[in-house]
Amino acid sequence: MNVLHVDSAAGWRGGQNQVLLTAKGMAARGHRVTLACRSGGALEARARDQGLDVAGLPLRGDLSLRASAMLAGLLRRTRPDVVQLHDPHALAAGLLAARAAPPVRIVATRRVDFPLRGRLSRWKYRSSRGVIAVSRKIAGILGADGMPAERIRVVYEGVSDRPALPGGREALLELGVPAGCPVVGNVAALTDHKDHATLIEAAALVRRRLPEARFVCVGEGELRPRLEALCRERGLVDRWIFAGFRHDLDRLIPAFTVFCLSSHMEGLGTSLLDAMSFGRPVVATAAGGIPEAVEDGVTGRVVPVRDPAALAGALVEVLGDPQRARALGDAGRRRFEERFTADRMVDETLSAYDGLR
Repeated sequence: MNVLHVDSAAGWRGGQNQVLLTAKGMAARGHRVTLACRSGGALEARARDQGLDVAGLPLRGDLSLRASAMLAGLLRRTRPDVVQLHDPHALAAGLLAARAAPPVRIVATRRVDFPLRGRLSRWKYRSSRGVIAVSRKIAGILGADGMPAERIRVVYEGVSDRPALPGGREALLELGVPAGCPVVGNVAALTDHKDHATLIEAAALVRRRLPEARFVCVGEGELRPRLEALCRERGLVDRWIFAGFRHDLDRLIPAFTVFCLSSHMEGLGTSLLDAMSFGRPVVATAAGGIPEAVEDGVTGRVVPVRDPAALAGALVEVLGDPQRARALGDAGRRRFEERFTADRMVDETLSAYDGLR
């Protein structure tokens, strides 16, 4: 099969890792794969480093006519069987390009758990041959927005299975975490839907019962100044660490005592899947597709969104019971192996193509 993947994002984001893993996995299975992405972006550099056939395009928003024209030329040259468009801007560019190219199967991807906004957005997704939703929750939202069920396929995101790197505790020491302190780790962009504010409020409650606990927040975003101010207001300056963007997650995440994701909206949560792959116990909110990965009381703890008291209670429960934490982490690892590996994601994506002919 000849497949063209298109992603338009400028900076690195979680979904791009799945784009890269999917493209690499298909190429490893003998398919012809091309990846079109924003020229000069992080995805282009990573894809070239990993030996993929990459086309850099000037993708800029929905009405990037130059990018659409160049994408149409790429379609005519490569003549793919399937074009998978991984974000809304890529979908717009791909649909425009397809009008000036030979017939091709257009498959969209939907990774966010909010309704399609406006007529243009609904038109874009309904104009594709089908949509790959990364959770059942998203599939349900698409159906409620008028997408026929027979044109929706659920393919859970997956992450690569790799060993934990050594040096995690040393990395935490460098960040200012005293030796022996339990650590609640979070990996997420500092944006509204990740809802770090609720986690900060929960951290203030946890501190009353477990004063030695530390919170390490990995990620950057426009809300950092506001969140830093909230930490100061709640007296958490010496308990909460903003670690910024890190390249050593494969040693940091395994060193967390508990992994926590506090989102109020979430398609699925790939950082959560990384934590499960490393056998870390997870405490998360019931946002979007998270309950499809984390089964409350079995593979982790799940609490209502925007409920600091419930989140704090679950964190204290897991932090205070190492044996329970270990059992949750082990069960999470098994769930990862069953449902959330990169290999399974690639195989099910190829099956989805076949089902959307």
